[in-house]
Amino acid sequence: MGDPLERLGSETEMESLESTMKEELCMEIDPPFKENVATAEDWRKALGKVVPAVVVLRTTACRAFDTESAGASYATGFVVDKRRGIILTNRHVVKAGPVVAEAMFLNREEIPVYPIYRDPVHDFGFFRYDPAAIQFLNYEEIPLAPEAACVGLEIRVVGNDSGEKVSILAGTLARLDRDAPHYKKDGYNDFNTFYMQSVSCFWHVILLYKRPCHHKAASGTKGGSSGSPVIDWQGRAVALNAGSKSSSASAFFLPLERVVRALEFLQKGRNSYSNKWEAVSIPRGTLQVTFVHKGFDETRRLGLQSDTEQIVRHASPLEETGMLVVDSVVPGGPAYKQLEPGDVLVHVNGEVVTQFLKLETLLDDSVDQKIVLQIERGGTSLTVNLVVQDLHSITPDYFLEVSGAVIHPLSYQQARNFRFHCGLVYVSEPGYMLFRAGVPRHAIIKKFAGEEISQLDELISVLSKLSRGARVPLEYISYTDRHRRKSVLVTVDRHEWYAPPQIYTRDDSSGLWTAKPAIQPESLQLSSAVNHIGQGVTSQTVIPSGEETHAEHVNLVHSLELADGVTSMETSDDHSSEEPHSREESDVGTKKRRVSDLSANGIAVTDCSLSETGEVKSVDSITMESEVSRDYQGAMTVTTNASFAESVIEPTLVMFEVHIPQAIMLDGVHSQHFFGTGVIVYHSQDLGLVAVDRNTVAISASDVMLSFAAFPIEIPGEVVFLHPVHNYALVAYDPSALGAIGFSLVRAAELLPEPALHRGDSVCLVGLNRSLHATSRKSIVTNPYAALNISSADCPRYRATNMEVIELDTDFGSSFSGVLTDEQGRVQAIWGSFSTQLKFGSSTSEDHQFVRGIPVYAVSQVLDKIINGAKGLPLLINGVSRPMPLVRILEVELYPTLLSKARSFALSDHWVQALVKKDPIRRQVLRVKGCLAGSKAENLLEQGDMILAVDKEPVTCFMDLENACQALDKSGDNEGNLKLTIFRQGREIDVIVGTDVRDGNGTTRVINWCGCIVQDSHPAVRALGFLPEEGHGVYVARWCHGSPVHRYGLYALQWIVEINGKPTPDLDAFLNVTKELGHGEFVRVRTVHLNGKPRVLTLKQDLHYWPTWELRFDPNNAVWRRETIRGLDYSVV
Repeated sequence: MGDPLERLGSETEMESLESTMKEELCMEIDPPFKENVATAEDWRKALGKVVPAVVVLRTTACRAFDTESAGASYATGFVVDKRRGIILTNRHVVKAGPVVAEAMFLNREEIPVYPIYRDPVHDFGFFRYDPAAIQFLNYEEIPLAPEAACVGLEIRVVGNDSGEKVSILAGTLARLDRDAPHYKKDGYNDFNTFYMQSVSCFWHVILLYKRPCHHKAASGTKGGSSGSPVIDWQGRAVALNAGSKSSSASAFFLPLERVVRALEFLQKGRNSYSNKWEAVSIPRGTLQVTFVHKGFDETRRLGLQSDTEQIVRHASPLEETGMLVVDSVVPGGPAYKQLEPGDVLVHVNGEVVTQFLKLETLLDDSVDQKIVLQIERGGTSLTVNLVVQDLHSITPDYFLEVSGAVIHPLSYQQARNFRFHCGLVYVSEPGYMLFRAGVPRHAIIKKFAGEEISQLDELISVLSKLSRGARVPLEYISYTDRHRRKSVLVTVDRHEWYAPPQIYTRDDSSGLWTAKPAIQPESLQLSSAVNHIGQGVTSQTVIPSGEETHAEHVNLVHSLELADGVTSMETSDDHSSEEPHSREESDVGTKKRRVSDLSANGIAVTDCSLSETGEVKSVDSITMESEVSRDYQGAMTVTTNASFAESVIEPTLVMFEVHIPQAIMLDGVHSQHFFGTGVIVYHSQDLGLVAVDRNTVAISASDVMLSFAAFPIEIPGEVVFLHPVHNYALVAYDPSALGAIGFSLVRAAELLPEPALHRGDSVCLVGLNRSLHATSRKSIVTNPYAALNISSADCPRYRATNMEVIELDTDFGSSFSGVLTDEQGRVQAIWGSFSTQLKFGSSTSEDHQFVRGIPVYAVSQVLDKIINGAKGLPLLINGVSRPMPLVRILEVELYPTLLSKARSFALSDHWVQALVKKDPIRRQVLRVKGCLAGSKAENLLEQGDMILAVDKEPVTCFMDLENACQALDKSGDNEGNLKLTIFRQGREIDVIVGTDVRDGNGTTRVINWCGCIVQDSHPAVRALGFLPEEGHGVYVARWCHGSPVHRYGLYALQWIVEINGKPTPDLDAFLNVTKELGHGEFVRVRTVHLNGKPRVLTLKQDLHYWPTWELRFDPNNAVWRRETIRGLDYSVV
């Protein structure tokens, strides 16, 4: 087909088609195309002047704030005032919240820059720098010429490709009246302005840096080019690059008229650069109204009168094609209930206004003054008097940081996105305390602890009255479900996981956000001190009388842009993208689950307490308690079709809900939220103990809540023992917190370690469903001696080793945990959950879980030592100091091999017969898979060794070795050596191997330095069989978004072995070195990866936003305590 214009028969029809085509292009009528007269030499000269003034900006958003998440990124800026040291870039580069940034010039001189202004609405902002710091580069500022922009103008966009090299885009301005691009429905968007659009032709790439480019944007401009100057052939900036369209090779540029105005205010406030920059006020006015530009055809359909259109056309330039129409009005703003969507703006203070620039000029010049708007609404002319509001007054410049959460007044940007009032209490980042309760990002807090919340000060006032461990209701709304309040139960951190609440306030003079305590430190006391037996409840629940509290959990997508602000943390040893991305954990099964998965069965919290010691109860009180007790017991006995074993075991079962703070996700733990079923193994007046698998309670640094099947109450628990080998943990609770009735209903299970289960035995599998009701079924043991073989995960974490587990013919699926009992309800095994990782190919893996039976003999052995007293370190449990048992183990990972296979390795008939005689059922021999690095067995046992005997007694299973280790403790052998007979490469060898003594505390010390979480090498890391010779006591377990380590690439899964050439073999040496480093000092770090690869990198220490702190578990008080090792005194910053 030919061109449509060639098929038209008349000149009139041709003109009509041209008009239609222009209408399809949004009524674009711009000044005539200017003929481009610039030559290649002109462009070469222009670029020669411009390129040296263009800088690479490396920015780190230290906290989530307003529309931005914490993270690190590259961008572009350019010098617009050399004498004063001012760099222009985008608002989303300068950030609305705390930011640390450096500018790198063409010759690789890098200097710090500080934000001095970010526009509340439009996508531009300014950094300042010290011009004297640039010593080796000749450059000139780039002049701003907004008047030079016109359709058809040939342009160049000078940017960088993800900070790697200068890239120059050649293009042509195609439109000057493009609608502002819409980026996100819950993020930053520009509005009330036109944008320019270009059609790009080709890229010129000037290779200035040798490193290759890793990230490219599929658009007209490349990643890292935000803030690039759009220049003409004379070297003048005619626009500012802001965004690009991913579906086509086109970019969007911000006009510079308002940029020039803001720059002039900054220049008037300062003649030259000085160290102390004085904040400059740039007047900005708003009606909290979003306008859109509609063509006259559309305004006529909206009811614009012909006379009005004629007046507007006569008063406007010939190229004007439309008018401003109200698109949205923010509730509570100056124009709320005065203007409506669809209103057509005609006059402002008697002047015809059809362009954004003129409207904004009038508003900026009329802050806190009345203006008169004439509008037409459905053909009716109306006059509206409004007071122009100061735009900066609804732009938050402070925030509250509490338990990792960032909370501040709702900004104009988000109020416009969500259609809420400005200034409401807005959750920019939920952190830990709110995340644990199920409060999502972008939530608006409406009520806290029974008090209405409309301002941040009111929230702080309520927080100041709460004690650590207090549980209070919170109500919030979200923009996704704006018409209903949701109620959750918030638990104030009992442990010192995070710094005390702080208020950060923006200081435009320094470019920093300074912190001060939000509440007095003495306000944060434990909700109840160390309780003695019978002295009340350990947890404090505050629920207003007369109000129904429904703990409804919402679907929470955990954003890992999420800083201690530890808003988010990563375990990866690399970072695939410098831009933050929302991430939702893919929880498999129900063991690792988001808060949203607990919506249907809110657990009631009953405030029950025992009477004070010595208090005499009335007869009525005793009678009432007896009746209530009988009611609960009766309810449990009338369960339909319940087996005897189920009715016996139900009062011993407990549902766990475990949360782990982002700040201390230690030991490679792979989720923040776990839950499962445990069984009470000890219950007395002063101590309760619950056994549960370690896929539910993975580490000791966690908050545990226990819900009892026997009585509707939820109380906290404390992790007291983590078995270093077997897949179980012991969690203590305070029986007095159950109240008298609950204490009488709850009981401990009877453990039956002997006789061991055999193949074909009948057992009863009993556990709890989501409603805390017992569920059971009869099953048959198919394999009581199944040896586990769980491979190491990508990020090493606890995995059960050297264990034989029980397999059944039928169960309830991979998410159901509980116990295995005999017909009398005696517990023979814990039906526990195990975590593993399935790998697909070389780079893809997925977390999975399965359930197996864990014989109770190991639990009963440790339990007896705790109850009867054992040699070990003391631990405060419910106000009583108790010695906790130590476990002697052979730190070797073993696996069984059938004797038929062992014979093929030349094992003698003598040993085959001896092993068969010892254990005719298993018919196996244990082989060495590997020794834990740093263990006493390392370098003595080798991979593939067969362990035949201990002290000449044949060994056939893991329990034989455990019994041999325990025998050493009973005999008082201080050396703890085992005399092993092994078979290695065809030879029988006798070797003396040392054993190691481990406690059940897990990792009890962690350090945060520059945003990386370092700890001692935990067993899962040591199980890989490698530790650096230089030192292995400073292992990077996690890193935080928006931190210096994120900015400079010090990621997880490696050891820090040197700082500035000084060895750091352990945490103490590491602290001694790092606490001497100053703020802003560049540090040389030598690391060794898990794969043994060494690396040297540098990073810049930031003590302002990322002080060095240490978290330790205090066994004398059973509390995790936090100490700041090195930080800044904000009063002198």
